[in-house]
Amino acid sequence: MCGRYQLSSKPKDMRMHFNVGSPFTFKQSYNISPSSYCPIVRLNKEKNEVVSCYWGLIPSWAKDRKISPVNAKAETIREKPFFRGAYRHHRCIIPANGFYEWKGTKGNRQPFYFYPEGSDFFGFAGLWETWERPDEVIESFTIITTEANAIMAPIHQRMPVILNHQDYGEWLHDGEYSLLKPFDAEGMHCHSVSKQVNNPVNDDTDLISRI
Repeated sequence: MCGRYQLSSKPKDMRMHFNVGSPFTFKQSYNISPSSYCPIVRLNKEKNEVVSCYWGLIPSWAKDRKISPVNAKAETIREKPFFRGAYRHHRCIIPANGFYEWKGTKGNRQPFYFYPEGSDFFGFAGLWETWERPDEVIESFTIITTEANAIMAPIHQRMPVILNHQDYGEWLHDGEYSLLKPFDAEGMHCHSVSKQVNNPVNDDTDLISRI
């Protein structure tokens, strides 16, 4: 799964990497948690744009916002009513510099930080939706997950779907399902980090430092 990640790059670097034309701003964070508002990349009239969305998908047809999954399994997004509409029409990419995962038993879990080799960014495959009521409009997203690769498997059995840079356009325009696969383990690094990351209130560069 993916329940915590980091995005602290400058907007201009993100614009170049994700081919976004219009300027934007966002809150940089070393400890992004569910229910946060985060930048996603999506299509708008065939051009990439960045918008801030709530992390936890709320389908347009939902009666309320109580159920809002932060992850969606790649294996079932084409069939599950909760995700299939977004898969067909509302695909996105979630920019990240790295993400966290935990290993161990409850009460004694060690966090690990995963980050890209040879790039500043991961691009997670995701889905977005608009939930609208007379007094409230929420745009939300979820991160698609798949089975773990070789570097991830000793820590957790699943991982976010990480798209190759050259596949961003194909995912956004066509939703090519074959792209939803484990990322090449040789394109990632990981190391253990402080348990300070367990508390979403903590948010500084020390959280990604090797221990």
